[in-house]
Amino acid sequence: MTDIKADIRVEHPDIVCTKSVMYDQSSKVMSVSEAGTDPTSRTFYYYIESSDFHRLEEGLRKDNTVAEFERVIETRDQEAIYCVEYSGEGILLSPVISDANGVILDKENNGSAWLFTIWLTERADLHHIWDYAQENDIDIELLRVNEYASLGNTDTGLTDSQREALLVALETGYFEEPRSATLDEVAAELDISQPAAGGLLRRGVRRLIISSLLAESKAPE
Repeated sequence: MTDIKADIRVEHPDIVCTKSVMYDQSSKVMSVSEAGTDPTSRTFYYYIESSDFHRLEEGLRKDNTVAEFERVIETRDQEAIYCVEYSGEGILLSPVISDANGVILDKENNGSAWLFTIWLTERADLHHIWDYAQENDIDIELLRVNEYASLGNTDTGLTDSQREALLVALETGYFEEPRSATLDEVAAELDISQPAAGGLLRRGVRRLIISSLLAESKAPE
């Protein structure tokens, strides 16, 4: 089995938050990957750049895919972190990616389209995402795909504990959006403390990203 990291571009007017970013076309929306989510809600955190937050927020209020939102903190001029709760009316791709045994590493808008960087346990899992897109008239494009050694291969730099923690978290649904398992539940499966489980997951994801980037830098032009 070979893990892959894939960059995909998707576009459909009903994908969550699309109407908001089209209302404020100066906006750049990026996922806050470090933020946790309540498994019982549809709430997510985004890092947003905009030249006009009043217009952005007007767009959020008019967006039928958004139930509620809050400007959590302004990091600097024209940059802020928002908490967004989805209404359930829009297309949410994260459960589809999770069903394909994938994890979203990064997400941001590109105009009315969305760019996802995802990790999958094997290349064949991409078909699940493509089938969903075609069934729902979603424009989808594979921008890049890189194959790596599987989680069982030490070339990734993962320790046995990090590898086990990542696999348990994946199997229990911790990486789904919204999460179907809490960090406490992952820790219980591993029979370790919650802080220890969180540390293993953070370091494990970091090692996967680093190994991916190193592989890219060594790849021939």
